[in-house]
Amino acid sequence: MAFIDFLALQEAMLLVAAVLVGYVSVAAMLAMRRNDTAGLKGALKGGAVPIGFLGVIATTLSVWGEIVWPLPGAYNIFFTDVYLLFGLTLVVLAVSMATSSRLQYAGVFAFVAGGITLAYGWSGYQLHMTKEPLETFLLYGAFGLTGILAFPATLIADHYLLHPTSASFAVPAGSAAARRRPSLLGATRAVQPIVPSANGANAEESTDAPVRFRVPIYMNATLLVFVVMVALAGIAALLYLDSTLPAHLASPP
Repeated sequence: MAFIDFLALQEAMLLVAAVLVGYVSVAAMLAMRRNDTAGLKGALKGGAVPIGFLGVIATTLSVWGEIVWPLPGAYNIFFTDVYLLFGLTLVVLAVSMATSSRLQYAGVFAFVAGGITLAYGWSGYQLHMTKEPLETFLLYGAFGLTGILAFPATLIADHYLLHPTSASFAVPAGSAAARRRPSLLGATRAVQPIVPSANGANAEESTDAPVRFRVPIYMNATLLVFVVMVALAGIAALLYLDSTLPAHLASPP
């Protein structure tokens, strides 16, 4: 089995994966803010195909690299072990998204893979295994933290999909009285406040007052931190590709 140098392709796929996951995450977060369950499910199912395809390619290349890597030392371990975890994480996530399964199990997988990636990155930095030790450490660190933060993000998505109309997501809008009582549960006409109408007569406030839905602050913050971390991982992948591609093309292994 011949060895083919696909290092640049692997680096480019890291960038593509960060863009895809980030795009799906933003679409999912916006759907949750609109209380759009169908939109959230659509974003997850729509992203499953490209993410899954990317995961299958990354997994295949990693297994191939583990077997036929011709260079001396433990570079196949340092690079392809972690890349194999990356590919498998994408595959598990894509299957969960496509089948509407609980995302938290893919999140657990990503959490463990992210911790391992951090350990590999720190060890490689200490051992100076590359010509760009700092850039490599930042790359591994960014993707490792992304995997770790994926776990709470998937827990939030699962919670929302199970309870899309929960009172914890509903905030009545349109009056001060409604804002003082954010829960919709138990509201009846008998307890609605009486307010003056435009012509001076007392009128009962309509029970059909507009309602806006919002994700609690702690959930919103967690999702936002995850999206920011995905963006940082994409930037790290882009910088790493920019720093290694010229030398890699000039003198490939």
